[in-house]
Amino acid sequence: MTRGDDAPARATAEAVARRSYGKLVAFLAARTRDVAAAEDALADAFAAALADWPASGVPDKPEAWLLAVARRRAIDAVRRQRTAADATGDLKLVAEELAAADEVQIPDHRLALMFACAHPAIDPGIRAPLILQTILGFDAATIASAFLVAPSTMGQRLSRAKRRIGEAGIPFRVPEREELEGRLEAVLDAIYAAFAEGWSDPAATEVRRRNLAEEGIWLGRLVVRLLPEQPEALGLLSLMLHAEARRSARRDAKGDYVPLADQDPAAWDQPLIEEAEALLLRASERRAFGRYQLEAAVQSAHVVRRRTGRADWAAIAQLYDALQAITDSPVVAINRAVAVAETEGALAGLAALNAVSGDPRLAEYQPYWAARAELLSRSGDTAGAEEAYVRAIGLESDPAVRRFLQRSRDEMRRY
Repeated sequence: MTRGDDAPARATAEAVARRSYGKLVAFLAARTRDVAAAEDALADAFAAALADWPASGVPDKPEAWLLAVARRRAIDAVRRQRTAADATGDLKLVAEELAAADEVQIPDHRLALMFACAHPAIDPGIRAPLILQTILGFDAATIASAFLVAPSTMGQRLSRAKRRIGEAGIPFRVPEREELEGRLEAVLDAIYAAFAEGWSDPAATEVRRRNLAEEGIWLGRLVVRLLPEQPEALGLLSLMLHAEARRSARRDAKGDYVPLADQDPAAWDQPLIEEAEALLLRASERRAFGRYQLEAAVQSAHVVRRRTGRADWAAIAQLYDALQAITDSPVVAINRAVAVAETEGALAGLAALNAVSGDPRLAEYQPYWAARAELLSRSGDTAGAEEAYVRAIGLESDPAVRRFLQRSRDEMRRY
């Protein structure tokens, strides 16, 4: 590699970040419980790599290289922040914990860190976002978008939560089984949010999203191995596999977006569907239904189209009724309105959508305006549909989806 040729170094750093960011943060913070310091040290290590690797070459073990640099940064930070007497204990703790990584495989503390972030001492509303940032390296703006919160607000909440881990002495360990259930919801929410970010970029063109769907499925499998009979863990993995099974069908040969209703069921991944169905059956046998099982059941009702040629819309509407009762989510309400339109007609679906139109969280939410545009168009309100299409197109960041919305609007104009 010649000096100044930073492309291979940058590509390796990006690959390591996607593959091992959470693993490295979890290892750095496992004993000190200072998540923010671990993230800062790792950020410094990545910056050092981008400066050093183009000249010296990419090391054979880039994760170990990054960890060694991060370790030195962490120790230097402790020295700067504490007096010699105060720092002795922390320096010894950091050195003892990190030295083991020099010669052996780096232990994977990600699951322990996830449950630390879901500790009862952490505010419930920030647990899932905290897991996303610490395990997958999402920035505050990305997390804020996923949770419909202002980026500045999300950043402040994340900083407070990280401080709380250290202040409360929260241990980095997988909790005992009697403690586990109370923390599981936040862990599952974070895993699904990670998967959804990756799944929303089907072509894997955005570096920050690349492989996130696979990472979410990997984390889901990890939790299922830990809790093989936990119905919501099974339901979440089923939901993700059902969605992943349709990945290749979401774009046609030209790269254009294909909505679920227009996808060719033969293009769906049959082995993934079979695994998802088996997981959902296992979950249902526990007779303790929750959000993720219901959402997986919705996907299963769409899969019926492989056999009958039509999704089971009556079942989908009923499942969304149950989901709405559990979550009171405006996103669920939108999907329910679409299902109602399929079973009772566009006007009925539009009435269901109007029932949540006053929710301020939907003002900048593209799927709401896209659904509204379609139902208004189907009900004959061309002017209202035109206005909704304009809003949906303006809010959509994916060029393929934006082209689809523009074509739908143009077709409406012709009739």
